[in-house]
Amino acid sequence: MDILHHNAKAWDKRVQEHDMWTVPVDADTIRRARQGNFALVLTPIKPVPMEWFPPLNGLPTLCLASGGGQQGPLLAAAGAQVTVLDNSPLQLAQDQLVAERESLDIKTVKGDMANLSAFDDNSFGLIVHPCSNCFCPDILPVWRECFRVLRPGGVLLAGFCNPARYLFEDTRLDNGVLVVRYPVPHSDVDELDDPHLKRRILEELDAFEFGHSLTDQIDGQLRCGFQLTAMYEDRFGDFEADPISRYMDTFIATRAVKPAIDG
Repeated sequence: MDILHHNAKAWDKRVQEHDMWTVPVDADTIRRARQGNFALVLTPIKPVPMEWFPPLNGLPTLCLASGGGQQGPLLAAAGAQVTVLDNSPLQLAQDQLVAERESLDIKTVKGDMANLSAFDDNSFGLIVHPCSNCFCPDILPVWRECFRVLRPGGVLLAGFCNPARYLFEDTRLDNGVLVVRYPVPHSDVDELDDPHLKRRILEELDAFEFGHSLTDQIDGQLRCGFQLTAMYEDRFGDFEADPISRYMDTFIATRAVKPAIDG
């Protein structure tokens, strides 16, 4: 099964349905970002602390699996030299829309977050990677590629899911009842014998998701050579739409640095 192709089509569909993560920022938000006043999220609600960002003016920045016209335009308006890589053509079109509307210089690249061969070593000073590696079967190549394309001293800002999100039959059930069903780490591909899951993914064209272990998410960054400097947890604010958020934080954001070369 071509998961990459399927998920690209699924996210194109979300753009057409005006999913919250596909709606571009408006002109007033860009105006404030030009003044250095912006709130960028890696997870559902909490904005990234401003002290997590390196100086943005002229900084080569990769928004990784981050299409949708949200993070990339904010960073470009704040002065960064932004490249957005995403697997969904319509998500990339949202960044292009804002770039044209606001006269921003944003480069868009269609590609796989686990394969950054389009970029040279040490190409970027900042990578912004909001919650999206849940759509990737194996995240260790993502961290390795991030380390490779970051320059020494560069910063990786990443958001990801706590695998506890994937314990339950479906956190999107209308009645809010959470029934433990799946083991974690989780793979939608391995659970397609579940008729509800199969219908949602294959018939309704939802994306395949993968609940990666915290070992792969956090220690995976460390094994690739990153130094973790900060983190926080987050959850959705709408408990009806996301019942698990009533009980616990299920998203994590991390700040990591590629060590500078001594001497």
